[in-house]
Amino acid sequence: MSRQLAGPLAALAVAVVAFSLTTDTFLNPANVSLVLQQSVVIGTLALGQTLIILTAGIDLSAGAIMVLGTVLIARLAGEGNVLVAVLIGFLGCALMGAVNGLVVARWNLPPFIVTLGTLTVIAAATRLYTSSASYPVTSDVLRLLGSGPVVGGAKITYGTMLWLLLALALGYALTQTAWGTRVYAVGDSPHAARLTGIKVSRVLFSVYLVAGLIYAVAALAALGRTPIGDPSGYQTANLDTITAVVIGGTSLFGGRGGVAGTVVGALIVSVLQNGLTQAGIDSLYQQVAVGVLVIAAVGFDQLVRRRNKS
Repeated sequence: MSRQLAGPLAALAVAVVAFSLTTDTFLNPANVSLVLQQSVVIGTLALGQTLIILTAGIDLSAGAIMVLGTVLIARLAGEGNVLVAVLIGFLGCALMGAVNGLVVARWNLPPFIVTLGTLTVIAAATRLYTSSASYPVTSDVLRLLGSGPVVGGAKITYGTMLWLLLALALGYALTQTAWGTRVYAVGDSPHAARLTGIKVSRVLFSVYLVAGLIYAVAALAALGRTPIGDPSGYQTANLDTITAVVIGGTSLFGGRGGVAGTVVGALIVSVLQNGLTQAGIDSLYQQVAVGVLVIAAVGFDQLVRRRNKS
């Protein structure tokens, strides 16, 4: 794990040093706080995506499920009890994750195709449910994750704290529990895992269900950062989560990686985008830079796999 994390950490360090030398404001406490805040929503989503990629799957519906959660919570909170709205939002996201898991595990269909289909269905259903209208958030409870104490001139939001705590909890579950061992085993070789007595379908279902719950947490974080339930929001979130996971060193072929790398990967993307903006670089070049990083990360993963096989 330490070897897998070394590359992403080195890339993050290089980016921070480079932007701190080329800009005057990058290391300002307020800007450091902004980088963290910009990482929270995608970083939280990416934790759920990490679980799925560890099983050699992929979830193209992650962002759509989160947006559904934000819309459910924002609309129902405006019509009634906030806590009931949050509960229904979590149930909705968990249900969508469970549907993905059930289809993938029971029917043995490719996760790419399944989640591509549910992406389309969920996005359309969200627009139909809202008639493409947005719902502003007025509740202080739903704004909570966007607030937080100011330490040394930097605002540390409760959303940032929750993201890091969730990453620690998920990291513990993956490395210190039998469930985590089974997740890695299924990702490394489903056939071998089945021969050792692991219920592969149960593990896969549980992974997609847990991912759905994590997407619900991301929905709360999104409402805290931008207090509006918008059915057309976070259009690139699905690809952004995959980017963070891959740059963080988790293998697209399953069985290798972890949430620590995903946190670093999300920070790399945020640092890169923020630093290039500070340097006055056009946003299109920022997308080019992130795309090059993704290709390089996948190429490195392929190289490692070939060396391990030889």
